[in-house]
Amino acid sequence: MLERGAAPVGVRGIVADSWLRSAAAGVNVDACRPPITLEADLLGEYRAGHPLARVFPLLDDVLGRAAEDCDSVLAVADGRGQLLWVRGRPEVLRRAEAIRFVEGARWDERHAGTNAPGTALRLDAAVTITSAEHFVRPVQRWSCAAAPVHEPGSGAILGVVDVTGGRAVDSPQTLAMVRAAARMAESELARHALVAAARYPEPGQAGSAGRPQPLPVISLSGLGRSQCVVSVGPRTWQLSPRHSEIMVLLAACPAGLTGDELAYLLYPEDLISSTVRAELVRMRALLGEQVLASRPYRLTCEVTSDWAAVAAQLAAGDMAEALRLYRGPLLPRSEAPGVAELRVDLERTLRAAILASGQPEFLVSWTSSRWGADDLEMWQRLCAVLPASSPLRPLAAATAAKLDAEFGC
Repeated sequence: MLERGAAPVGVRGIVADSWLRSAAAGVNVDACRPPITLEADLLGEYRAGHPLARVFPLLDDVLGRAAEDCDSVLAVADGRGQLLWVRGRPEVLRRAEAIRFVEGARWDERHAGTNAPGTALRLDAAVTITSAEHFVRPVQRWSCAAAPVHEPGSGAILGVVDVTGGRAVDSPQTLAMVRAAARMAESELARHALVAAARYPEPGQAGSAGRPQPLPVISLSGLGRSQCVVSVGPRTWQLSPRHSEIMVLLAACPAGLTGDELAYLLYPEDLISSTVRAELVRMRALLGEQVLASRPYRLTCEVTSDWAAVAAQLAAGDMAEALRLYRGPLLPRSEAPGVAELRVDLERTLRAAILASGQPEFLVSWTSSRWGADDLEMWQRLCAVLPASSPLRPLAAATAAKLDAEFGC
């Protein structure tokens, strides 16, 4: 399946990359043994509380029937690749059980190799994986098409919707149908969010009875983006580059910052706090006085962010989840010193953890990203930890030698 000394040839690029990740994770090509991570006594409660539970009846009605008509199964998984619902005709479900494609099983690439639900989650994109493109041989009797479902506003991946079956699944029409179902689910989730919006009045407004309203959570996304996406309750905005930098700095300093401190972190060579004050006036008009306070400038709500989530997973020792959440450097185009320091600190911590782990799957995940493709030290570490018999080792050695010749001393 993998040629020695090179990535797989004769297959699509996304499949070749996925095979490399699967091989690095140690997935057995001859046996399909994805773990059952949600036992029956936990599955019901877990999926009942999952956001996709609100839209599963719609998905089952729209896509489940179509899957049955082509002797396939409908599956809906969470953001970790755990199958929450698997629906289909009894005889097809029995065949799916033979490869452990069952509710509660974890079908991310790390545990099940290349497959549509796992690869769609890894790439955050709709994909079709045909029979021979599966990494694990017993799964090559199946074809599958999957698309991720995102949370309205934040854009976070909630899970994935998938149709798995025979050759009938291997068609552009199936992928289009799955993608449309995922978008339909997102629209329905957005409708639920609009209904819930009554809990959060517009900035500056009180509740219908004049009572103060509970402050919403601020959700920030800045990894791999040039501009932050911020959600306050059910409302979402994309901030300007400068407002994005201010928001990142305020999120990092919950106790608040003075105008001069903010100006120094933003414009160290042109210390004009009045410029910062003008920007903050605009931000307060956008977000509301209940969200952004002054003297010192600070965010008054609970704040969550995608970069803090990566740091939290690193602190908890969950490297796989940290890498899954890391979408790239924090505001990569920002030259504000305060933002640059946060960006470098997170990247340095993540890189150090990957290097210290010595796990090939984590090293491959980093070196196959656009921000880690030229990381010489990471390629050298991969060469050191891969056994001589690994089909990935010649590729890692060749890449490390090439980078060393280009950038080494």
